[in-house]
Amino acid sequence: MAGVDVENRGGGPVKNGSRGGGGGNYYSSSSTSFVVDDGETQWTSWLVPMVVVANIALFVVMMYVNDCPKHNRAGPCVAKFLGRFSFEPLRLNPLFGPSNSTLIKLGALDWHRVVHRHQGWRLVTCIWLHAGVIHLAVNMLCLILIGVRLEQQFGFVRIGIVFLLSGFGGSVLSAVFNPNYITVGASGALFGLLGAMLSELFTNWTLYTNKAAALVTLAFVIAVNVALGILPHVNNLANIGGFLTGFLFGFILLPRPQLAWLDRRNLPADVPVKSKYRAYQYVLWVASLLLLLAGFTVGLVMLFRGKNVNDHCHWCHYLSCVPTDSWTCNGK
Repeated sequence: MAGVDVENRGGGPVKNGSRGGGGGNYYSSSSTSFVVDDGETQWTSWLVPMVVVANIALFVVMMYVNDCPKHNRAGPCVAKFLGRFSFEPLRLNPLFGPSNSTLIKLGALDWHRVVHRHQGWRLVTCIWLHAGVIHLAVNMLCLILIGVRLEQQFGFVRIGIVFLLSGFGGSVLSAVFNPNYITVGASGALFGLLGAMLSELFTNWTLYTNKAAALVTLAFVIAVNVALGILPHVNNLANIGGFLTGFLFGFILLPRPQLAWLDRRNLPADVPVKSKYRAYQYVLWVASLLLLLAGFTVGLVMLFRGKNVNDHCHWCHYLSCVPTDSWTCNGK
């Protein structure tokens, strides 16, 4: 998957000359695998690696605080040789991780604490916690494969905004639709990057030469994370909320200028410069901004008024967790 050329754009490498009918100079970037204008900045990815390191460090701290041999009373710990870093019994946490009480103590999303104890900070802190080693490994691998590429192309500011606000949007939707479970994980934020990547693909569709590879890559990563989302504490509703938020932010933050606009420096002085973006890009920008403002407003109002949408959708909770004989979906 890492070798898939997701961003092969512009019709292939062009060497020391013009591309198409323009006179612009272009180079082929091996790190990003697409052709860009020689004035377009290529960023060094540091935010995504830092997020990965932070998530791993927090998981280690969480397992240290959990201390299964000391606090567990429900059965033998898994991987006892790890001492206080050993995991809870699999029937309580099939993802090889800590207990529910530890997750709540360190900032997991819990509807009752957000609404009745006014702990709104949990909508953000839950993004940085993971339910187990499996959950952490899948999320961080997908984040590296997707996030590094996006940060190289669009910079840490825009990708950081998409990541954080998508995670927040996923938390809001999860709390409104699924108040009976505790939720942790960067899945909502990760799905926000996937959504932004999809909208960026649509917005800049004509610039891609390998559209199928980009779509297959997205579909594969989404499928893996959705499958993981049926396990306890890994909330597919957060994934959906994050994906929708990132999808809309992609239209706002990740549109690419027309190649004709990038080539304007090589045009004669009397030739008028074309618009930086196409008309449909401006329309999508405005529509997405309005939808985001409306969505966040409605979601937060419903959340802090204590509305439980799950009362009107009795099957929605199965999107987040499917109970089996091996584990329970009761987040308490």
